Amino acid sequence: MIGRGGQYDLTLSQQLLFLKASPAISGVGQVRANKLTWQEPIRPTALARSYLATITFQPGQTPGVQIDDPDLELLAAGRPLPHVYRDPLRLCLYLPGAREWDARKRIDQTIIPWTYLWLYYFEDWLWSDDWKGEGQHPGEEPEPVGNRAMRRAVARC
Repeated sequence: MIGRGGQYDLTLSQQLLFLKASPAISGVGQVRANKLTWQEPIRPTALARSYLATITFQPGQTPGVQIDDPDLELLAAGRPLPHVYRDPLRLCLYLPGAREWDARKRIDQTIIPWTYLWLYYFEDWLWSDDWKGEGQHPGEEPEPVGNRAMRRAVARC
């Protein structure tokens, strides 16, 4: 599929090959039924706990990232989690509609590093109760945004 600027979207198989070929990534994955699934063990710092993340991606959608272990809500001890989507619980890694990610970009160079960064800020938040990862929090007044799709995206993250 041709994306913006005449560039081609990467196929699921290409994304999988990039993930498997990356020396910085140690997960496993597969493509089945037009869906890429990748499981990646992540330890955001040498002193942080280990997490198991599952990234799923289907053409025409954005990648979703869930943390399978440990349970983020249990770690939060009753505090509302920052920068997540609900039903199912997924990480909010970037502002949808802001063109930070599209299907021409490689998951191994975007979504995986952004997951490390989100977990780094999460670990700090657990201790400090202050989210330092910036971004738009639910309930905050977003900066004025020009189009309706962008306003909806800001309201969801």
